[in-house]
Amino acid sequence: MNRVFSFLLLSACLLISCHPRKGSVADQAYVKPDPANENFDIAPLVSPQESLNKMIVEDGFEVKLVASEPQVSTPVAMNFDNRGRMWVVEMDGYMTNIDGTEENDRNGKIVILEDRNMDGKVERRKVFLDSLVLPRAICLIENGILVAEPPRLWYIEINNDKPGKKVLIDEAYTEGGNVEAQANGLFRAMDNWIYSGGSEKRYRKAGDKWITERTHLRGQWGITQDDQGRLFYNNNSQNLLGDYFLPGLGAFNANMQRVRGFNERIISDNRVYPGRPTPGVNRGYKDNVLDANKKLASFTAACGPALYRSDLFGKSYYNNVFVAEPAANLIKRNVLKTNGFYTSGQQAYEGREFLVSMDERFRPVSLYNGPDGALYILDMYRGIIQHKSFLTDYLKGEIKKRNLEEFVNCGRIYKIVPKGASSRQTAIPSDPQKLVGLLSSPNGWMRDKAQQMLIDGKHTNTAAQLRAIVKDSAGSLASIHALWTLEGLGLLRAEEVLAMLDHSDWNIKAQALSTFPSVVNSNTYMQYLPVLQKMAKQADTLTAPYVAFQVRTIQAFDQAAASNILLGLADKYPSNQFVADAVISNLKGRESLFLDQAIALKHNTNLPVYKQVRKVIDDIKSNAANADANLLRKQFPRGANLFRTTCQPCHGADGNGVRSLAPPLNKSEWVTGDKTRLIAIILHGLTGPVTVNGKLYQAPEINGDMPGIGSNKDIVDEDIAQLSSFLRKSWSNDAEKISREEVMAIRKKFADRKTPFTASELGN
Repeated sequence: MNRVFSFLLLSACLLISCHPRKGSVADQAYVKPDPANENFDIAPLVSPQESLNKMIVEDGFEVKLVASEPQVSTPVAMNFDNRGRMWVVEMDGYMTNIDGTEENDRNGKIVILEDRNMDGKVERRKVFLDSLVLPRAICLIENGILVAEPPRLWYIEINNDKPGKKVLIDEAYTEGGNVEAQANGLFRAMDNWIYSGGSEKRYRKAGDKWITERTHLRGQWGITQDDQGRLFYNNNSQNLLGDYFLPGLGAFNANMQRVRGFNERIISDNRVYPGRPTPGVNRGYKDNVLDANKKLASFTAACGPALYRSDLFGKSYYNNVFVAEPAANLIKRNVLKTNGFYTSGQQAYEGREFLVSMDERFRPVSLYNGPDGALYILDMYRGIIQHKSFLTDYLKGEIKKRNLEEFVNCGRIYKIVPKGASSRQTAIPSDPQKLVGLLSSPNGWMRDKAQQMLIDGKHTNTAAQLRAIVKDSAGSLASIHALWTLEGLGLLRAEEVLAMLDHSDWNIKAQALSTFPSVVNSNTYMQYLPVLQKMAKQADTLTAPYVAFQVRTIQAFDQAAASNILLGLADKYPSNQFVADAVISNLKGRESLFLDQAIALKHNTNLPVYKQVRKVIDDIKSNAANADANLLRKQFPRGANLFRTTCQPCHGADGNGVRSLAPPLNKSEWVTGDKTRLIAIILHGLTGPVTVNGKLYQAPEINGDMPGIGSNKDIVDEDIAQLSSFLRKSWSNDAEKISREEVMAIRKKFADRKTPFTASELGN
C-alpha cells in the first residue's frame, strides 16, 4: 500500500508541476503545424500530444509517444533489456533554475519502464535506484548494471529488479564539476569493451574482475557504432566525428598527441535548419549565430548520435546517422559513405531536417536504435539546457523572457517509425540456439543484443554453431558477430582467426587482426608471427595500418621480430600517415631506439614516417621539462581545480588542445603574454578565428568560441587569479602570476561587456 501511495503522490506532484491544467488535447488528430500561426514569444508547457502536434517529420514517417510524465522525468540515457524494457537515467537535478542551485540534490534515478501489453506505450514505471546526484549513463551487463554517478562508476547487481551488491569500478570515471564535459555513454561495443563519450578509458568485465584500459578521447555527449564496430560521436558544434579503424587500436602510446584515423571529421557541414526561431541559444547575440529569421545557423548543442542499423526504415536509411540538436529543437539525418577505411558523409537534405519541432521545450538529447527497428528519442522536455558554468547574460535574459525556468520534472520518450509500419516491442528469446540465429538478424540492435546475451549467459555450448558461422558465412555480419561472441566467451581459436586473415575482404582481415590481444600469448604467438610478417610485406594499404597496430601483441615475446616488422612497414609505406602513426603507437618509451635502429640500417630517416617519430621524441623532451604539476596544484589549488573542471575538457590535460575543440594553452602567447588580455578572455570569452604560435584556428576545425566564466556567480576573482596563474606557470609556460587585484581591475574596466572578445579587439 505504501508503494502505491508513493507512486500516486509522485504522479500528482508531476502533474501539478509539469502537466498543463487546461486545453489538453490528448486525443486530437495530427495537423501539420504552420509556423506562421505560432506565437514564438512564449514557450508554454504543453501536453505530450500537443508537443507531438508541433513536430514536422520527414514524409512517410510518424512520431509516436512511448512514455511521458509522470512515467518518466528528465530522461538523458537508456538501455533496453532482453525483455524490451527501458532502463532510463533521470537527471532531475540538472539546471532546475537559472543558478543551478539544486545540482547537488539527491533526486536522480534509474527507472525501469515497461510496455506490458506490447502496444508501444509504457504502462509501468518501477524505480530501480534513487537518491542519485546527476546520474548520466548506464550499461546493462551480465546480472547487473553499470551506473555513472559523477565522479564514480559503480557496478550494481540486479536482484528481481532491485539493487544488490554494489562495487566501485572507477572512482574517477568523470573529472570536474562541469556537467557538460563529463564522461558519458557507457556504450557496449562489438569488441566487447565498454566505451564512453568524453573519456580516455574503456572497461570490460572479466569474470568477477573489471579491466580498465586507456583508449582514445571521443566526443562530448553520446556514442554509437556501425556494423563493423567502428565508433562515431560528436561535440556540441560538430555534426559528426568518428574513427576510421576499430576502437581497440592505437591508444597505447601516451606520448602521441594524436593518432590519425581516430577522432576524424566525418561530416564537415554543420549547418542546421530549425523549423522555428531559436533566439534562446547561448550566443544568439553574435553575428551569424542566428540567421535573418532568428534561427540557429549551425550546431551549438549537437549530441546523442545514433547510427541507424535496421531494415524498418528501408534500404536508403540504413547506415544513416541521426544527430540531436536540442538548442534548435530538431533531429538531423546524415548519409554516410565509405571508401576503403575512409568514412565520410553529407547531410541528407539541403535547407530542411528529418524532424523539427515548434515547441521550444522539446529537447532531444539522446537517440537510440530500438529492438523493434524504431529510432527512439529521449526528450528532457525543459526550458534550460545550458549548464551554469557557461550561461551567458544574453541567454539568461531569454530564459526569463519566456519563463523557461518553470515546469521541471517533465520528460518524454518518442519513437519514429514509417507510417503504417508494425513496430511492436518483442522479448528476446533466452534459448541460446535461438540467440545464435539472431546474429544474422537485419536489425543491428538484435545482433548486438544476441551477442551480449550469449556472452553474459556464458553459453559456451554454442561454440560449434558459432564456429560454423565463422567458417561457412565468412564475410557476413553474422560471421563478425560470431567471431566476437567466441572472443567474449574466451573460446576463440587460432584456426578461426587465421582463416579470416586469409579472407579476400580486408574488412574481415581487420576484424581478425583486432582480436589479437585476446588470442596472442606465449603459447600461440609463433602461430601468428609468420602471418604478420607475410602481411607486412604485401602491398595492401587497407590492411597495413591494422598489421602495424597489432605488432604490439608480439613485442612481449619477440622484440627483435616486432621491430623488424615495424621498420619494414615504415620503409614500405614511408608517406602513409596512418601506417606511420600505427607504427609509432607500438613504441612507447622506445621512440629514440627505433630511430637509432633505422639509422643503423641506413634507412632514409628524412622520410615523413621518421619525421613523425622525431615529432614524438621532441614532445617527450618538451614534456620532461614541464613544470611540476603537483607543486602548482598546491600553489594554486582553486585555479587547478577550475582548470580541470572548466578548461581541460577542451584544451586537454597537457594543455596542447583537443582536436576539433580548442587550440593549445601550452606555449600560447595568449596565455604567457599580456596579463590583461588573458584575464579579459577568461572573464568574457574569445570568439574565433585566433592564431596561436603562427597557426590559425577557426571553425569548423575547432569550436569557434571560447565562452567566458565571468558571469558565473560561483567563480570569484581569486578563483580567476589562481586559474590565470596556473595556466601561466603550467607545462612549458613560465610567466608571471596574476593577482586578485589585477582581475578586479579588468572586471571593472569591462563591467558593461556582454559579448566575447575577438582577437583583433585584444590587439592581435
